[in-house]
Amino acid sequence: MTPTKPSSLSPPSSPPSPPSPPSSSPSEAPLRHFLEVDDLSVSEIEQVLAMSKDQSPPPVLAGRGVALLFEKPSLRTRSSAELAVIALGGHPVSITKGEVDLGKRESPEDAARTLSLYHAVIGARVHEHQTLHRLASAAKVPVVNLLSDRSHPLQALADVLTLQEMMGDLTGRRLAYVGDANNVARSLVLAAGRLGLEVAVASPPGYSFSQDDLGCFRRQGAPVSQSSDPREAVAGADAVYTDVWVSMGQEAECERRKADFAGFRVDEALMKSANSEAVFMHCLPAHRGLEVAAEVIDGPQSCVWRQAANRMHAARGLLWWLAQTANPAAS
Repeated sequence: MTPTKPSSLSPPSSPPSPPSPPSSSPSEAPLRHFLEVDDLSVSEIEQVLAMSKDQSPPPVLAGRGVALLFEKPSLRTRSSAELAVIALGGHPVSITKGEVDLGKRESPEDAARTLSLYHAVIGARVHEHQTLHRLASAAKVPVVNLLSDRSHPLQALADVLTLQEMMGDLTGRRLAYVGDANNVARSLVLAAGRLGLEVAVASPPGYSFSQDDLGCFRRQGAPVSQSSDPREAVAGADAVYTDVWVSMGQEAECERRKADFAGFRVDEALMKSANSEAVFMHCLPAHRGLEVAAEVIDGPQSCVWRQAANRMHAARGLLWWLAQTANPAAS
């Protein structure tokens, strides 16, 4: 039999072309980041808090990774974030400063592009808030703020979750914050004020919120009263909150800050200005004898360990919400 000759019109065989990258569909959900509390609407915060209370979440991150970048040391943040990812079926990958050294060994933009190839979410605990914006500008997946010099929104979610669990409806309740108007305080005001709490802050001169901050709070529906008198702020409060006087990176200012914050310790006498059933809150780590008396943080009004536990629950609720937002079919 004579073999069949190939047609002169048949093209030579060639390897298949690689698939085209998926194109963004107009109906695709917009990418959401969580860099500060006001990245969520009030109703979205409520959704996240409700999801945080669910102890049996679906495995929405099954088979997926979550990158956790750490420029700063961490105890609660790393443990709570890693276990939150695992609870959702995902695999956390923690990356320390020595492994990436953002801005020196690799730019935040290139790190975000790379990590987006492997992970469903990028979490970052950074020195400068601008680093988060640089990560988010290049990432193809949600970026979550695990702490920056500007804000600590996951801590704030854990704080209001704790208050809801202990008080129920927060509308009209009074929260007093005594101490440095820092990143923790900024996110706390945005979360608590937008959920209906009356917030009063007492700080030494030079450590109060700026006018820009106060204007931002007002625009977000979270007005705050501010003074330099701790007793004025705490009077009638349902919750009293404080934080360290010297944060990471401020060690050189330690002695000056101790002097400036004299009189701002939350002790038993100050707690007596609050409601008799008021709770004491602290984001930890704490320094007994400085910003808080041991009798207060270790006493019956303290709920700091409940706050610490809720760091994990709040992280799980937020990651679940972000996964569901990116894929509405996730449930």
